[in-house]
Amino acid sequence: MDPFLTLLHSFSSSLSDTELSSLKFLCRGKIGKRKLESVQNGGELFIILFEQQLIASDKVSFLEGLLESIKREDLVSQLKQFVEEREANAPDDQLDVHEKRLQEAAFEVICENVGRDWKMLMRKLGISEVKMDRIVAANPFNLREQLVQSLREWQKWKGKDAKVTDLIKALRGCNLNLVADRVEQKLLLLNTGTR
Repeated sequence: MDPFLTLLHSFSSSLSDTELSSLKFLCRGKIGKRKLESVQNGGELFIILFEQQLIASDKVSFLEGLLESIKREDLVSQLKQFVEEREANAPDDQLDVHEKRLQEAAFEVICENVGRDWKMLMRKLGISEVKMDRIVAANPFNLREQLVQSLREWQKWKGKDAKVTDLIKALRGCNLNLVADRVEQKLLLLNTGTR
């Protein structure tokens, strides 16, 4: 049985009618009115969100936002725990700890400096337009989150082959040389042990 579906089922059974109504209201911009009116319980709502790819076991930010909006911190912490456990049990095609640390540092610099050119960078990294459009739809007014989610998508897609050197190469390929220099400086600091 899928652990994510089990988690959603437990969320569904713990929602009150008022909370379900609030969730339906919050989903108005994402789900059509007719579909929302037919929703009788949390499970049905989660299925629609799942089908529209607004939530998945590796894509929980929208769900987390919904749960925070209805003040269900208990469910938010269960969701975070699920994500942590899933990451801890991730397969061996993941990056080693050192490379992951370098990547996180590179992501930080890129998120602080790239801004509106993020789609050009993602195209260089091989992320499809469809994936970028989905990310924009999920985070319509948050440029930084769009970039973060795109980088995570690239990281997930590449697995062990997601190398910081590829990020730097892509930045230079987009003429974002200043950002590439900053990434290299940050990595140099990390590698020499100073911060």
